[in-house]
Amino acid sequence: MKLELDRASSVPLTDQIVTGVQAWIGSRSAHPGARLPSIRQFAADYRISRFPVIEAYDRLVSLGYLDSRHGSGFYVSEHARAGMSGMGTCDLSNAADESDLVLSALNRPGEALQIGSGSIPQGWRDIDAIGQAIRHVSRTDPSSLVDYGTPLGDATLREHLRNRLAPLGIVADTQQILITEGASEGLDLLMRYMLKPGDTVFVEDPGYYNLYGLLKLHGVRLVGIRRTAGGPDIEHLHEMLAQHRPRAMFVNTVFHNPTGTTIAPPVAFRLLQLAREHRFTIVEDDIFADCQSTPTDRLAALDQFEHVVYVSGLSKTLSSSLRVGYVVANPALISDLASVKALTTISGSRFTQAVAATLLERGAYRKYLERLRRRMSEALGSATRTLEDHGWELFARPEGGKFVWARVPHVDDSARLVACGEPLDVMVSPGNHFRPHGETSPWIRINAAYALDPRAQDFFAAAAKLDA
Repeated sequence: MKLELDRASSVPLTDQIVTGVQAWIGSRSAHPGARLPSIRQFAADYRISRFPVIEAYDRLVSLGYLDSRHGSGFYVSEHARAGMSGMGTCDLSNAADESDLVLSALNRPGEALQIGSGSIPQGWRDIDAIGQAIRHVSRTDPSSLVDYGTPLGDATLREHLRNRLAPLGIVADTQQILITEGASEGLDLLMRYMLKPGDTVFVEDPGYYNLYGLLKLHGVRLVGIRRTAGGPDIEHLHEMLAQHRPRAMFVNTVFHNPTGTTIAPPVAFRLLQLAREHRFTIVEDDIFADCQSTPTDRLAALDQFEHVVYVSGLSKTLSSSLRVGYVVANPALISDLASVKALTTISGSRFTQAVAATLLERGAYRKYLERLRRRMSEALGSATRTLEDHGWELFARPEGGKFVWARVPHVDDSARLVACGEPLDVMVSPGNHFRPHGETSPWIRINAAYALDPRAQDFFAAAAKLDA
């Protein structure tokens, strides 16, 4: 197998490898069962990092071109060519980069430190309380282990969520709350219901790459709106509204991913005014709401669901495995979304929702959040001091959450930091991963929870010494 890889190309190496291997298989130069070079050998042969090879092989396995055999390596799939000629009509090409990032984060190759991870460390979670709640539900509600739930979700959980929304100024009846399998399903249901291929949607730049991928999968056109320390850049939004008619705008309100910033009140008010004037819907992604100790303005509270749909969840704090998200909107929209959910997934996990309701009812989640917020605050303080001591520049000083958006001042493309981190066993997600169309960025996302690891400390120092 001989591939042509161009490090200077604007096409990511991962994409070049995937395309090259697909062409090699399609040319009939490879027979089913042929063994590919190991990840280490491939990287050595082409003098590149192992990470794009890992990502490319993972994608090729998921697409059916390769088989992964534990302890043996990667082989051309027996059905690879058949798959090339008989693929379905779902076109993943527009969202391939984003899906690859998700797969890479979930697979977590080796023991490398994922300094930009979106997860809370396992040791910070309340494993004991979760275990107790699971045992309680298994003992007292055995039908939840085997029966369907309802499309709207567990009534007790919705009541608890309604009460949790009140301190944010969000007034909603339980019939305005739809439980989903994580916030991602909530976003997907909204896209299925609101958007059609060819629609224009505004997103924040930088922002959440999985959101970008979902939108691209639905065939809509993404227009990036610059994110400032106070929220979306209103001047830039004005400029884009003069050129486009968006169907919706997706906004991360509190502890924005990846910058860690929170929307300022004047920006929130102006954003709502523009939504009313230009008749677009704001989807407020408030997935990090529970990380905030003192509530700030929510768009849904200011608007009361005239032009805002609110999405949040417990997965980012409670457990990534207990997939609990929720959508809050006007009753008519929630009713329609419940119908879409019934046709797509029938219902969520009745058992998972009962476990979450138990944790809320017993106060275990509240006590856990108090400890988690303290740990996050301490980690953020340490991370920002360390970065500044090494000469890094912060996009803004975060007031909570877990993310720091930072750069080395004389490095214009954070993709260079990937190679810097590799020999230190640090896996870096460059800033272009968090831009709507993969544009170059000098910034990287840093999870403060992992910034105290000695490998992270070595990386911060080494990156600061890179040549301009």
